Amino acid sequence: MTSSAKAQSAPVALFVSDVHLQPGLPCTTDAFLLFLRQQAPRAQQLFLLGDLFEYWAGDDDLDTPYLLQIAGALREVSHAGVQLYWIAGNRDFLVGQGFADETGARLLQEPYLTEIAGQSIVLLHGDAQCTDDHGYMQFRAMVRQLEWQQQFLAMPLAQRKSIIDGMRTGSKDAQRNKSYEITDVNPEAIDAVFAGTGARLMIHGHTHRPAVHHHAVEGTARTRYVLPDWDCDSGSPRGGWLEIREDGSIHGFGVQDLASRS
Repeated sequence: MTSSAKAQSAPVALFVSDVHLQPGLPCTTDAFLLFLRQQAPRAQQLFLLGDLFEYWAGDDDLDTPYLLQIAGALREVSHAGVQLYWIAGNRDFLVGQGFADETGARLLQEPYLTEIAGQSIVLLHGDAQCTDDHGYMQFRAMVRQLEWQQQFLAMPLAQRKSIIDGMRTGSKDAQRNKSYEITDVNPEAIDAVFAGTGARLMIHGHTHRPAVHHHAVEGTARTRYVLPDWDCDSGSPRGGWLEIREDGSIHGFGVQDLASRS
C-alpha cells in the first residue's frame, strides 16, 4: 500500500465501549492495550463511550498498579497527538478530573453532539435510554446526584470497594430476572435523543448487542450503531470498535482483526 493510500484509509475517529477492564481478565486487558498501541495512534480522535472499567471506586484508586498501567497507556495515546474523549458508563461514572488529568482525556457530558467527517453524530453510553428498566432508572437517578457521589467518595476506599462488590452482585442477580426487552434501550427514548439533537447518526454501547439500527424520526432517516462489549478470557474472544474515515464512511472491526492489522 502506498503512503497516500494509507493516509486515505486512516481513520479520523475511533469509538469503543464496554471493555470492562479488570485484573481478573488479563487477555481482555492485553487486547485493549494492543488496540491502544496499534490502532489508536492512527486516528485523530478516540472516544471511550463508557464502562471502560468493570468498576471505578474513585480517582484515588489510580495508585494501584493495574490502573496505573491502563492510565499510562491512555496517556501515551494522548501524547501521540490523539484527542481522547470520555463518556461515563454505568460502571465507571465516578471517573473524575483526576483521571482526566492523568490520561489527557476530556470528560464529556451525554448526549454529546459532534460533527466528524461531515457527519452529525450524537454519542452516549446508552444506559439512560433503558427506560423500561424502572428499577435501574431509579438507581441511576440516585447515584448520578452530586450529593450522593460526594458522600460516597468521602468514605474510605476499601469501604467503597466493598459496597461496589455488593452492588455488582445484586446487579447480576437482578439481570437474571429481567426480560431481553427490558434490558435494551427504549425506542422512544432513542428517538427523543435523535429529535432533541438533530443528529443523523448515533453511537452507543451498554447493551452488549452490537448492531446497526435504522430509524425514521421526524421524517428523516437516522442510523444507530451499537458497540460490542469485550471479553477475550471466556469462550471465543469478542469485542471491537468503530472507525470513521475522512470520507464519512463507518467501518467496524473486531478484536480478531488486531493481529491482522498490525
